[in-house]
Amino acid sequence: MDINAQILEKIIRQAGEIALSYFKDLKNSEVEQKAPRDLVTAADLAVEKFLQTELTKLYPEFGFWGEESGQTANQQQRWIVDPIDGTHSFIKGQYFWSLSIALEIEDQIAFGVVYAPALNDYYYAEIGKGAWKNGKSIQVSKETVLDNSMIATGFACLRSYLDKNNLARFCRIAQNTTGQRRFGSAAMDLCLVADGQVDAFWEQELNLYDVAAGVIIVLEAGGTITDFEGNAGVFPKQILATNDKIFTQILKLM
Repeated sequence: MDINAQILEKIIRQAGEIALSYFKDLKNSEVEQKAPRDLVTAADLAVEKFLQTELTKLYPEFGFWGEESGQTANQQQRWIVDPIDGTHSFIKGQYFWSLSIALEIEDQIAFGVVYAPALNDYYYAEIGKGAWKNGKSIQVSKETVLDNSMIATGFACLRSYLDKNNLARFCRIAQNTTGQRRFGSAAMDLCLVADGQVDAFWEQELNLYDVAAGVIIVLEAGGTITDFEGNAGVFPKQILATNDKIFTQILKLM
């Protein structure tokens, strides 16, 4: 695999400019409801179309799986793309949303980028080569005590009207931590774990395109990714990301 990170960054930043052009002047007519509590904008569609076109042109051997357009042929080697993770934040004019682009080769995530255009933060990782934010190496936090930790989560389960949701788990963990955050973009939440800004993140009922890029960024920054029972791997329906040092402590409360 030979990925030109500089060319890829140029493409992804161009996609970010497309998103920003909508973000600065979003009209009601450009927001639709895919399903109850699930929104899509003209920006999602434009960004995904641009990325699919450019990535396919650059790497025709790879398939494509986008949140909005679905899967093409060749899903053994594929780009996994969420054009705007945090669409509701995007619609409300908040800055915490991102583009998430991962490359998966034979069930292994090999490369990931999460780009937050409104914040101008560009997170990048490639397997075996570390994790980076805006060109500088990043590492997970060194916090060892859950009671002193800041944690982040989300509630996609509520959007899906699930009775088995995240509320009881959140209450248990919140009472055993010093700070709790709910930012609204799982891709960015994972990057904050990688960057040491939060010590752990968990959520349930996500999709692979929400977390694929963030997962490799956490792992390359020295963190852990498991399900709620501690099994290592990428489980979007149950994902727990930690700095490793508080993993055992938070796992007991999952």
